[in-house]
Amino acid sequence: MTPIRPTIPLDAPGKHHGFLRLPHSRNDSAWGSVMIPITVIRGAEGPTALLTGGNHGDEYEGPVALQQLAWELEPGDVTGRVIILPFMNAPAIRAGTRVSPVDGVNMNRCFPGRADGSVTQKIAHYIDSELVPLADIVLDYHSGGKTLDFLPYAAAHYLDDADQQAACTAAMRAFGAPWSMMMREIDAVGMFDTAVEGRGKTFVTTELGGGGTVTAVSARIAHRGALNLLRHAGILAGSVEGADDSRMLSMPDDDCFHFATGDGMIQPLADLGDMVAEGQPLARIWPVDRTGVAPVTVTAQRGGLVAARHFPGLVQTGDCLAVIADPG
Repeated sequence: MTPIRPTIPLDAPGKHHGFLRLPHSRNDSAWGSVMIPITVIRGAEGPTALLTGGNHGDEYEGPVALQQLAWELEPGDVTGRVIILPFMNAPAIRAGTRVSPVDGVNMNRCFPGRADGSVTQKIAHYIDSELVPLADIVLDYHSGGKTLDFLPYAAAHYLDDADQQAACTAAMRAFGAPWSMMMREIDAVGMFDTAVEGRGKTFVTTELGGGGTVTAVSARIAHRGALNLLRHAGILAGSVEGADDSRMLSMPDDDCFHFATGDGMIQPLADLGDMVAEGQPLARIWPVDRTGVAPVTVTAQRGGLVAARHFPGLVQTGDCLAVIADPG
């Protein structure tokens, strides 16, 4: 059994703010707890949406949008139920780090988690076993964090079940981000995405910028997207906005991803949104310990549109430098 207990009811009518409380005794807090904020809003009978952010602790677009929704949505607005979890990995959010400072675990690679595991594994297990089964549709916000920057897109995955893929694709388009991405993950094992889709749910994720911050534009995209998704699901009244303006992209295989083969200082040769040809130079990596040495040049493995780029000025061998997507 999970050790996590909610401090609020998950199925009672009305609007409830509280926590998921995970006992965690540690050096600075004997018999302490990890407190994970949660809001549940239930109105008339209808479907359930689970809206999550903070899977990684340095990605803020989702948490900002979900805090706003938790504040402004009222039970009278809702047909069904909205479960809002802005800070899935609460310790990582408080530290501003991608992975948890408590156990060093990347939450988005440890699903379905373990009830008897580390702190991050226990949180993942609760979300997977207790919250996801309640949901008809799930939205999990992501962005590039401190190390990547993305064109703002909502995404759905290529799935074996054609009907489920169609439902996810329709929800992705309804989100109404400037870009909509069909994608195949290079490392799907342990992802929240994989766990949710494995339960047959309609699932949408995002990449809405990055650099370890949020902008006015990305915050607006994130907030409107959640409202659109809730309208699409029939939980909120009103029409979806901006879906017809979203431009389609796809990431069908591993050739979309480009990695650094040396350490140093990056000189981008193509920016986000640029079209590149196969073999075109994407970036140079210059050494930072000497002059007079030729840079390492990374070239495009395929033609397409630059959908993501490395954000900091320094790179290490193995860092993701760029992602190229197929437009249209």
